[in-house]
Amino acid sequence: MTREEALSLVEKKVKQKNLIKHCLAVEAVMRKLAKEFGEDEKKWGLTGLLHDIDYGETMDKPEEHSMRGADYLEDMGMPGDMVQAVRVHNEAHGLPRKSMLDKALYAADPLTGLIVAGALIHPEKKLAPLNTEFLLNRFQEKSFARGANREQISSCIELGLTLDEFIALGLEAMQEIDKDLGL
Repeated sequence: MTREEALSLVEKKVKQKNLIKHCLAVEAVMRKLAKEFGEDEKKWGLTGLLHDIDYGETMDKPEEHSMRGADYLEDMGMPGDMVQAVRVHNEAHGLPRKSMLDKALYAADPLTGLIVAGALIHPEKKLAPLNTEFLLNRFQEKSFARGANREQISSCIELGLTLDEFIALGLEAMQEIDKDLGL
């Protein structure tokens, strides 16, 4: 599947504009992580882009989210490691994350929310002026971006990255696509 085909599929299946932007952000972070680890940037990017493909159907059924998406991707003939990463990114299932791809998607998913929230509270409402220190300070504030699971983000240690490194990498990835994100 090409990136263009994947994006078209996301735009067809996911109706919320902010969720499409979230998928684009996770794609960017996953590509950056793949580059960092010498992995397949296309595969990791597509995994990020497609990870919430079922959310329009499962947003009121968290116990089905990611299972339905993984099944959908499997039926389309996507590689097994991509399907597995999508399946295990929802912690509600309690499935183990074994591969680097699994662990990267799990950590990257909430990181994008933290970064977007940081941009939205910044006076300029943009990603460009943000830096890692600003986001690390917000990370420590429990009332800030409550939906961005800190434990999940901190699982970046399983990738061999410190929290500082992970946030810096994610921020850089998202700053590179700031126009697509409207930030």
